[in-house]
Amino acid sequence: MVRIKICGFTDPEQACLACEAGADAIGFVFAPKSPRLISKEDARQIIKKLPPLIQTVGVFVDESADTIRQVLNFCGLDLVQFHGSEPPGFCKLFAPRAIKALRVKNETVLDEISDYRGTVRGILLDAWSRKAQGGTGKVFDWEIARQAVLSADMPVILAGGLSVDNASEAVRLVRPWGVDVSSGVESSPGVKDIEKVRRFVNTVRIGVFDLYGKQESL
Repeated sequence: MVRIKICGFTDPEQACLACEAGADAIGFVFAPKSPRLISKEDARQIIKKLPPLIQTVGVFVDESADTIRQVLNFCGLDLVQFHGSEPPGFCKLFAPRAIKALRVKNETVLDEISDYRGTVRGILLDAWSRKAQGGTGKVFDWEIARQAVLSADMPVILAGGLSVDNASEAVRLVRPWGVDVSSGVESSPGVKDIEKVRRFVNTVRIGVFDLYGKQESL
């Protein structure tokens, strides 16, 4: 099963509906420059309303360890996703609750991944951009992501420009442990289109069946 994370929620009703649609994890962005920025107070209120067995993830960009711990504990977040230039030693401070996002420009990201072995629970691969740390809607070379899945020796989560139009193909080609979507299921930054969320989840499940279900039936 490929796990599905929907990121960048700012509205409690939309977050709950996404869970009903089949999302496994809900992400909250605490990066000040993000158009999906949410306060810790609002995130806490949303998390209180989520059903059990749904993981909650806080996304941070080059924030101090003290601030992250404060938000983590105040909100009751399950996992921390580092989306800046955080080194392995910093990420290890939050083991075993850390995910490290790496922006893919070329194959050199494969060397970066090896640096984080033993310090994080998994790696998230996103598209590189000069303008933003994430949520750009850009797709990168999935062959690099496939190489990462084969060599990382830890779970790899695929992000970067995923949508209803390409999620099934991404699952078949990359075979990631999970997928992460934000702008691909929005009507505007921070505002989720629940119909797009439902279609995205279904499309991922179709890709999983095409990849694994048919193999089991042979």
